Amino acid sequence: MPPERISACLIAQDEQEHIAAALQSVAFCDERIVVDGGSSDRTVEIARAAGARVIENPWPGFAAQRNVALDAASGEWILQIDADERVSPALRASIQALLSQPSPGAAMAVCALRNRFLGGLLGPSAKYPAYRARVFRRESYRYDESRAVHEGIEPRERPIVLDGDLEHELAGTLSEAFVDTWRYARLESLHVARPATVRAGLIGVVLRPVAKLVYRTLVDGGWRDGWRGMLKISLDASTDGLVWVLSILRTEGERAPARDGEARRGHFGRRPVGPPKVVALSGGGGAAGFAARWLAELRAQGIDVALVTTTSEDRVDERLDSEQAGSTQTGEDVPLQRVAHLSPLSAIRALEIETQLRTIDAVVTVGGLARLTGMLVPRTLRPEIEGLDVSLDPEAAAELVRASIVRR
Repeated sequence: MPPERISACLIAQDEQEHIAAALQSVAFCDERIVVDGGSSDRTVEIARAAGARVIENPWPGFAAQRNVALDAASGEWILQIDADERVSPALRASIQALLSQPSPGAAMAVCALRNRFLGGLLGPSAKYPAYRARVFRRESYRYDESRAVHEGIEPRERPIVLDGDLEHELAGTLSEAFVDTWRYARLESLHVARPATVRAGLIGVVLRPVAKLVYRTLVDGGWRDGWRGMLKISLDASTDGLVWVLSILRTEGERAPARDGEARRGHFGRRPVGPPKVVALSGGGGAAGFAARWLAELRAQGIDVALVTTTSEDRVDERLDSEQAGSTQTGEDVPLQRVAHLSPLSAIRALEIETQLRTIDAVVTVGGLARLTGMLVPRTLRPEIEGLDVSLDPEAAAELVRASIVRR
């Protein structure tokens, strides 16, 4: 069978400095589509000279413009990048391998975003690898046009994780970095209701930014990226505070409308779709095997699952084989993320990655060490469903999870 076709889709406006390199990095795609929102520079001319199909469409917003590109594409798969991003050679090879042998039923793949800021690469200060959903089947997804910014697609199933990086030029100068901070804060504030109390306002304007600064610096280890990393973290924290300031100052008529039938979410929230997701945190040995078996049975009930453990995949498979004679469930049914040691920091990083792949609805712990570790993980990364435990029958557990998600 020939490889499936892929269309590279870009939206651009006044990107003459970046567009050529972006298009060159996706030259392997079957077609390249650029939707221009009304550039006053040479963006359109450069894109056409590079062989891209250019559609000129007055700027309707990020999500709507991306959907214009999707509607013009003809490939079975979409690769969505921005003008200031580049597909690395390793990522290109991984995408081509996916097209040559696509996994049955797979409709989404994610890749690591590697940010370059003021001339240097960022690591932990930008949560690298920060996975982004950029490769997906054209008929399976569309962008949410109710969001003014951060309109990224939420996977409905566990995505394929591609090798290689999507390289992103964040800002080349300080002035550009400050302009980006203001622009994103202004757009985000359109989705945030004015705080109802003075206390809520202080939390949004002061406490959340300070907590984010401390967390990203110490827990994520952002200090390792030096002055660039600390500046990036400071700007991100400032953006959060500025969002709430603008929400207080803005009139109700200036806010973005909520989607029909859906309550407005804060800019920190996500909009999960698809089946609920349960992650188990366990140590090694018998705890890992028990957790994998329980998760595999939960997955058979239609729940998305993952296991974070110190045991390797081969050892989990061996444990399952020895404990499940005659069973059809194997370790392959359970996506596994291995950590070297079951510590709060390693658990936090593993759960952050799982959240990037798909929103977590509940975390359960298996074993004494896992329970102790879980107590030291922030609640934002360790959502709970009352009564959900690995001692619960998987069928009953699945019913409890679904009922809890509906109530939310």
